[in-house]
Amino acid sequence: MRIGSTALAAASAAVVLLALPAPVHATPAAAKPHTCVDGRPDSRGRSSVDGDELAWDDASKFDDARNHAVKVWTAGTLRQVGIGPDGATSYADLEWRDANSTAADWHLVYGKWDPNTGTDHLWMNRAYLDDRKALGSDEHRRRVAVHELGHALGFCHKAFEYPSVMWEDYDNIATRRINGPTSNDVTAYHALWG
Repeated sequence: MRIGSTALAAASAAVVLLALPAPVHATPAAAKPHTCVDGRPDSRGRSSVDGDELAWDDASKFDDARNHAVKVWTAGTLRQVGIGPDGATSYADLEWRDANSTAADWHLVYGKWDPNTGTDHLWMNRAYLDDRKALGSDEHRRRVAVHELGHALGFCHKAFEYPSVMWEDYDNIATRRINGPTSNDVTAYHALWG
């Protein structure tokens, strides 16, 4: 059987059209898993990361919580930023510290990432996190540490449409028992760090 030039051209065009991917429709900004509640994007510039590492120093009693946070933010595919203790030849990008306050600026604040010129601070508030306090368990301390280390990695508070350890309201994180980065947080991590 012979195919004429017109039929051959039509068949070739059909093959080319079938080989093209289907059009991708843009997702509205409000629906992206890495949408921030304040309208600003996640930012490397608003992080404690120096190049591709985050070296920390410890002055906190909550080593278990810190170790858990580091573990979950470096698990699986989350390897673009190396997180580890500073050494004799490195400078700490982040220092873990304890606060013990319920004063106005610490009222219902369980942890806080505090960017500074030089070494940033990650505060864990003993007034709520110590044993026999409102959130005095390893599970709560770990969640708070994971959330605050997320800020040190450049992540903002996330919109409530998607499950995230970066939600602003801790009660939502605790109710959902989110103990580490969700799949949405992993997506945001790769969007920011590759």
